[in-house]
Amino acid sequence: MKFIVSSSALLKQLQALSGVINSTNSLPILDNFLFEIEKGQLTISASDLETTMTTIVSIESKDTGVIAIPDKLLIDTLKTFPEQPLTFTIDEKKFSIEISSDFGKYKLTGQDSDEFPKIPTIMSASSIEVDASILLEAINKTIFATGNDELRPVMTGVYCQLSSDGLIFVSTDAHKLVRYRRNDAKSKAAASFILPKKPLNLLKNILPTVVEKVKIEYNNTNAFFSFIGTTIICRLIDGKYPNYEAVIPSSNPNKLTIDRMTFLNSIRRVSIFSNKTTHQVRLKVAGSELSISAEDLDYANEANERLTCQYVGEDMEIGFNSRFILEMLNNINSESITLEMSAPNRAGILLPTEHDNKKEDTLMLVMPVMLNN
Repeated sequence: MKFIVSSSALLKQLQALSGVINSTNSLPILDNFLFEIEKGQLTISASDLETTMTTIVSIESKDTGVIAIPDKLLIDTLKTFPEQPLTFTIDEKKFSIEISSDFGKYKLTGQDSDEFPKIPTIMSASSIEVDASILLEAINKTIFATGNDELRPVMTGVYCQLSSDGLIFVSTDAHKLVRYRRNDAKSKAAASFILPKKPLNLLKNILPTVVEKVKIEYNNTNAFFSFIGTTIICRLIDGKYPNYEAVIPSSNPNKLTIDRMTFLNSIRRVSIFSNKTTHQVRLKVAGSELSISAEDLDYANEANERLTCQYVGEDMEIGFNSRFILEMLNNINSESITLEMSAPNRAGILLPTEHDNKKEDTLMLVMPVMLNN
């Protein structure tokens, strides 16, 4: 079996696929890419049993065949080549692979393709088509707020609700929560499922270059994302997502509006002086003045800044984990933000004051921390 392929085109696809492969795998075959050649087309797959990604590369070949090739050795070799055609000669019986370049020849040993996990096929699926830009924005706005607690797997993913009104994406780790809504992408059938973080990170890296729509097919166990010769298949997280609407306080009479970058930079500076365990910053608002302070009693470190803001409500003092606030401010596009609060022990809600897009709606919720007076 023989084929000729562009070195840079092959490397680009393999680097995208390599995000699927874990650094340590239970099965040695999962350290390989699966190469399938048919009708002058090379289909490459990578899998970790939970997530599988497949992409197509155009090649010159009249042959048909399949082999598993070690991922690290192949990528490390390709990285050293300038753009040039490479000739792969493969003996499917001995699993030997010879790569010929302008510089010389390189031999490596592959594995039997039969050991590679079977790529799932979608059975009795529903589907929806979404603009790549909408899906990318939804992932960027929510993925940072997902949890890492393996004992609560449903919170390690992003919850997707599809309906005829639009799409809703939700993520939470019990300390912070994001709800992102779009009313310009609608589904005929109502459905909800929880997508794991890994395939979402793969999509996050690939979608910026995609201008087409992404077809999302889903059933009770898997979701399939397909666009321009690439397919990402992932197993959905099984379980019931918490009732996130019940957590969002409906009445928040105290509203603070401030320039986003001014607020972000102030918290970034002040938080350097906060306690290294709690990362607590204290917000004290009275009239049109916001005082941001932090202290670390163990080292006698403290910082205090005063900012002007627009504020409606009673004077208030509330504490937050600065890392959560910074993450949220970094993921809002608006020039100014509104922080809505009801009481020092109730969740605060961060909202963009103006939206770039009238068809999106972003709400971020952060739990306060107890102030030690």
